[in-house]
Amino acid sequence: MPYLYQDSKPRPPALPRTARPAQGSRKPYEELKQECLRRGVLFEDPDFPACNSSLFFSEKPPIPFIWKRPTDIVKDPKFILGGATRTDICQGDLGDCWLLAAIASLTLNEKTLSRVVPLDQNFGPDYAGIFHFQFWQHNEWLDVVIDDRLPTFNGRLVFLHSAEHNEFWSALLEKAYAKLNGSYEALKGGSTIEAMEDFTGGVGEMYEVKKAPDNFYEILDKALKRCSMVGCSIDISSAAQSEAKTPFGLIKGHAYSVTGIDEVSYRGRQVQLVRIRNPWGQVEWNGPWSDNSPEWHSVSTLEQRHLSHAALDDGEFWMKFEDFKVHFDKVEICNLTPDALEDSTAHKWEVTIHQGSWVRGSTAGGCRNFLETFWTNPQITLHLTEKDDGQDDCTFIAALMQKDRRKLKKLGAEMLTIGYSIYESPGRDGHLGKDFFRYHPSKARSKTYINLREVSNRFKLPPGDYVLVPTTFEPHQEADFCLRIFSEKKAITEDLDENVAVDLPEPPNPTPSPQETEEEKQFRALFEQISGKDMEIDAEELEYVLNAILKRTKNIKFKNLSLISCRNIISLMDTNGNGKLEFNEFKVFWGKMKKWISIFLQFDFDKSGSMSSYELRSALKAAGYQLNNYLLQLIVLRYSDKQFQIEFDDFLNCLVRLENASRVFQALSVKNKEFINLNIGE
Repeated sequence: MPYLYQDSKPRPPALPRTARPAQGSRKPYEELKQECLRRGVLFEDPDFPACNSSLFFSEKPPIPFIWKRPTDIVKDPKFILGGATRTDICQGDLGDCWLLAAIASLTLNEKTLSRVVPLDQNFGPDYAGIFHFQFWQHNEWLDVVIDDRLPTFNGRLVFLHSAEHNEFWSALLEKAYAKLNGSYEALKGGSTIEAMEDFTGGVGEMYEVKKAPDNFYEILDKALKRCSMVGCSIDISSAAQSEAKTPFGLIKGHAYSVTGIDEVSYRGRQVQLVRIRNPWGQVEWNGPWSDNSPEWHSVSTLEQRHLSHAALDDGEFWMKFEDFKVHFDKVEICNLTPDALEDSTAHKWEVTIHQGSWVRGSTAGGCRNFLETFWTNPQITLHLTEKDDGQDDCTFIAALMQKDRRKLKKLGAEMLTIGYSIYESPGRDGHLGKDFFRYHPSKARSKTYINLREVSNRFKLPPGDYVLVPTTFEPHQEADFCLRIFSEKKAITEDLDENVAVDLPEPPNPTPSPQETEEEKQFRALFEQISGKDMEIDAEELEYVLNAILKRTKNIKFKNLSLISCRNIISLMDTNGNGKLEFNEFKVFWGKMKKWISIFLQFDFDKSGSMSSYELRSALKAAGYQLNNYLLQLIVLRYSDKQFQIEFDDFLNCLVRLENASRVFQALSVKNKEFINLNIGE
């Protein structure tokens, strides 16, 4: 899969007002709408057409869907009818309850809702069949434009719909999110926190209810008061239990929204309650404090009104907080700002963001279980300098997100199992090597490696310098990632990606030496035999000479050098530009060659005649080349085989081309300096 290079330097979080048009034409919504009005046509989205490819990628539609506009479904369609509320979300024939639970939570915050769902859209006089929605994606806000053709069967919407049949904002929002991810099918299965983050740009935290802290009720109360989005679910132990109904009316493996929390006076004591919503719009809890339970008979009408209690089969219900902890397993909280949930005062956090990639053969080293390659993963330094107010430690959240995996489902991609480890920095510059991780334990790590889009945890560490290593669990797995660091006090982060540098000795002039060594005498004899009287050899002759010499060399298990490598060698060493090597030029090259052979053998651990591509960074550094992740990834893609091995011929070719490139760069740098000095002199 292609992974595009992005600058890995930390950057500030994006703002919604800077949303970028996501459609192929890059034209903004208003321009597209005015074009349609001017031409008197309804918008048809060329990027997400009304056809089967927008619905499914792995199967044919089970029924013949017909795409219809709201004006073809009902006589008087409305974008929003009586305000956008959680009762507008009723699940259709798509397994995206996780998304619907997030949408239900979205409706609880008008400001956040109006950012995702611009409210100035309608089916009025300026209707042009075009709508738009805004989503956060990897530190960027995108404005997603769609047409309003929706899949129907027998005149009714197939997927998400409102309880009011002439209200369409929620169905259009689902379509925009499907477009963002490639198809409706791509929305099957997911975590509520994923959509919550896409609606807010916030950071998610997950709690295992059975292991939640003692003040968990206060955490939920504070989260909802700060308009954080909250979801919950019941675990399943096998696929057969998915969406199985418990005796208490709850659905296993199903995403619910937490929409309220409060206390009620019941028979002289205060009872803690939590309000839950099933995105199906039906099927509710039937235990204590459910809609028609006898407990409500002992609660005053005023308190019932305060709690908005109504005995309706609308999918929403109250339950006792103690029962909630017994029956639910996971709670997901998306902090919008994000505000700290453990302190009594709300405050903004400092946020920095890094973009990076795991590329097989170079920077996809896997977790610490795979020590031989773990050190090759990207490394990010974290400088914690300011303690929390009144504390001895520094608090931060590290959130690691794998990018675009849902969009890549149609290519067979699945969510990878990801996590990270945090080490105390040894205080030296440059990429940390294998031996550091061999002898130093981590100071902190993600709680688990898990196949979710994002893994996030909260940490408290003493002030100091640390190195965070984001990884997949298995090595050789490719993905782009986004790492966000939220800190209570300003923290400085930077990618520990080494600067590009070349440290080579000055090349000696190819002059005859006063007395030849025995080795040089043997080379001269072979050279004279091949070259003839002019004592010069071309690429084909150099290929024969080098392979003949290497065959006589002990302890070297190499395949023959290629003609391409020999042409590159002549390009590097030919000082008079005639496309041939003189004997003295060959002697200078052989000095380089011996050094490169020694380096290669040092990293050919199993003496097989090839080295692991993951060792290339160290091998090139030993040869005088310090490369960043991007250049290293390109070189590995060019020179390694499918087993991530590099043979000597490829290693030699790589070094020759690097030295050629460094000479050109140095020559250009000298010319630029001369030009600058000339201009300064003027």
